[in-house]
Amino acid sequence: MPVRLNAATADFAAGFANFLEGRREDKASVDAVVAEIIAAVRHKGDAAVLAYSARFDGANASTMAQLRIPAATLAASAASVPAATFAALDLAARRIRAYHEQQKPADHEFTDPLGVELGWRWRPVDAAGLYVPGGTAAYPSSVLMNAIPAKVAGVERLVMTVPAPGGRVAPLVLAAAHLAGIDEVWTIGGAQAIAALAYGTASLAPVAKIVGPGNAYVASAKKQVFGDVGIDMMAGPSEVLVIADNSANPAWIAADLLAQAEHDERSQAILITDHPPLAAAVEAAVHAQLADLPRRAIAAPSWRDFGAVIVVAHLEDAVPLANRIAAEHLELIGTQAEALSPQILHAGAIFFGAMTPEAVGDYIGGSNHVLPTSRSARFSSGLGVLDFMKRTSLLRCPPSALASLGPAAVALAEAEGLEAHARSLRLRLAALSGE
Repeated sequence: MPVRLNAATADFAAGFANFLEGRREDKASVDAVVAEIIAAVRHKGDAAVLAYSARFDGANASTMAQLRIPAATLAASAASVPAATFAALDLAARRIRAYHEQQKPADHEFTDPLGVELGWRWRPVDAAGLYVPGGTAAYPSSVLMNAIPAKVAGVERLVMTVPAPGGRVAPLVLAAAHLAGIDEVWTIGGAQAIAALAYGTASLAPVAKIVGPGNAYVASAKKQVFGDVGIDMMAGPSEVLVIADNSANPAWIAADLLAQAEHDERSQAILITDHPPLAAAVEAAVHAQLADLPRRAIAAPSWRDFGAVIVVAHLEDAVPLANRIAAEHLELIGTQAEALSPQILHAGAIFFGAMTPEAVGDYIGGSNHVLPTSRSARFSSGLGVLDFMKRTSLLRCPPSALASLGPAAVALAEAEGLEAHARSLRLRLAALSGE
């Protein structure tokens, strides 16, 4: 059964702390295996990728060219999906692109009172890699969410890797790749895909940044290559927190909770309310809706093992709890709940009102659904255009400015014991003074 907590009980603080400390990450010890795969790909390149693809995905390929999907196949996949589905995918792509266009930063330069010219310049990374899972479900929406911000940022080369167990990739995933303008698509999965993207092979040139979700092996590989390339985040299981007042519809809330639970057995769905009858009604609705949910085998253990229903005396008491949870998705349902928004400090994304279920953000709202999990919204943000860009600082000192600032810089260099720093300044100051 899900965790049930009531803020009115004496043991609530301890119970809530224990709830927060519960670990949902996959505890499989995979780092050593992944390190071996990365080393093999770095040393043997194409041969290692082909061997691991055959071993893990059953790929029957003797050359890397056989693992690359031609652009014509992407276009054909786009043409093959049902017209209504493609239209929905195209609408999502246009909305995601429009949202992320608003995130593009501007270069800026200014001159301070001493005449020093300062500023910054934004430039995209040269190439980015997108990992797409190929497990029990196909997620074309994730292709759009990861690829479109990169294209908006101006990334010239975008490479997608996707495992193809049995030699098949979902046509809708390929259609999404076509819509997003992905430049290369390779049927490579697992840690070997991350290693190939990070270090390159004779056939696959390396990228500068790798994004996209994956299993424990992919997550470990991303962690191990970080520093040689950039990564988006260390994503954990998906999660949602719903804060609702007594006006909320319990059946709708139950559906929203299960929308997260059906992702993964380790996903987490939480309700906080000040209305005990609503809490009871939501629990009953979850139980009823699980009965005919196609992914019940996943959603039921998620709700049972990691779900929570928390009752507070006053709805505003939900705010400090929400800030400690720092949920990936936060739904505020009801006028009283929405009024709490300015006090929310930590959340990956906030969804306002009964008519804004988190699922609309997953697909068609326009905002990005790649969000920080496992309480990392305390210090990080969801994926966006800036994740694919770098900021370069600009500085120019005219002679008069260096004459003014130089002595202080010399003093600081001497205080740090860095004589060469001080000398590089003194030589210029001496030239300016005519010495």
